[in-house]
Amino acid sequence: MDKDKGLSSQTDGAELLQPPASVLEIARRLIRAGHESWFVGGAVRDALLGHPNLDWDLATAATPPQVQRLFRRTVPVGIEFGTVGVLDDAGVMHEVTTFRRDVRTDGRHAVVEFGASLEEDLARRDFTINAIAYGPDSRELRDPFRGRGDLEHRLVRAVGVAADRMREDRLRALRAIRFAARFQFAIEAETWSAILESAPHLGRLSMERVQQEIEKTMVQVDRPGSAFRMWRDSGALAVLAPPLASLSDVALATLDRLPRARGTAQSQRTANRMTALFLELTPAVARATLRELRFSNDRMRWIGDFVERWHTVSPAMRDALLADTPPSDATVRRWVAAIGRTRVGAFLRVAEARFGAELDEETRAVFSRAMRSLYRRAWRVALRDPVETGDLALDGGDLMKAGIKAGPQLGAALRSLLDWVLEDPARNTHDQLLARARELAADQSHA
Repeated sequence: MDKDKGLSSQTDGAELLQPPASVLEIARRLIRAGHESWFVGGAVRDALLGHPNLDWDLATAATPPQVQRLFRRTVPVGIEFGTVGVLDDAGVMHEVTTFRRDVRTDGRHAVVEFGASLEEDLARRDFTINAIAYGPDSRELRDPFRGRGDLEHRLVRAVGVAADRMREDRLRALRAIRFAARFQFAIEAETWSAILESAPHLGRLSMERVQQEIEKTMVQVDRPGSAFRMWRDSGALAVLAPPLASLSDVALATLDRLPRARGTAQSQRTANRMTALFLELTPAVARATLRELRFSNDRMRWIGDFVERWHTVSPAMRDALLADTPPSDATVRRWVAAIGRTRVGAFLRVAEARFGAELDEETRAVFSRAMRSLYRRAWRVALRDPVETGDLALDGGDLMKAGIKAGPQLGAALRSLLDWVLEDPARNTHDQLLARARELAADQSHA
């Protein structure tokens, strides 16, 4: 590479970069104080791609103590790594990081030293598309590793020697996959080879960081199946989540049929995608894998319970949707009861994606009509009909008065009454249920 040309000041594309006034003021205050400062990282990359980005980060010659003295409101985000969070007038934090070079690394955490140049700082970054700097006042672009060319050619390429970058930080293998899937880029051949070589060493990553990468992929990527296909094919899944190592192409296609959240990462759409990733596992294995990956208890409970209901309901549901006649009202009520009133919408959306991924195009058209009909019917049932024992027109006290013993027999009687009502909701009256309960009590006494 012609290094002088690569490091020269360039302005092509600079018109695309429009940092907010608040963060421009932070940069200019640093520069007025005599500290060279540049915008770097994802905001520069995304702006050149024409994508919005609110996280404008700065690299500067100023040391962390100098940054802290210069600004009234700061947060010590990572002082040992040179990063200070500076709060703008609106209270939004922007990371300001001292130019640095790596002294040594253990494959995840680096020991750094300050006093580096901008070019040395860019050289320690992961991918060329993230190693572009923008001057706040000069409106110059510094692009020593031809990142803009890789943006134009839609490539994720490691800075310098790809194998070295992966050894420095094993998380970069997963980040490369996420960037490629997010922007629908290819991964450059040497970089992909380095990812394959890095895969057996990914066990050195903390499970919290792996879980965060899975979440980020579900939140940021329109077609996450492409990302998890690379996780699978590179060997990353075999190391990080062995039960998912044989994830099918149908499972990957299911992910792509579920829409991405356009808001918080904890939205139902993200939960649906996350659930679809685990559908092929047994409930026990799904829960154990989620626990290993350090997912929250709420997420683990939601997905584990969903997978359990999936294995109970989905085979019959799929067969019924492909049959010549629609399922009966009683069948739909039993499905809703098994799924749970609050889970019906999520279950049917995931089912539609999964079944749609399994079917050929001609069958899918017939199935889609049946699915829309089921969706309407299931919601009516969930909103109108008794589908839980708490919906019954009597309670445990009534059953004990009718002769049902407290304990397991009481719970079994309530479930039996619910099943009786699911067949015909008109039976859900106190008198009818009480008469039915007395019959159950008589059966118990003769047992």
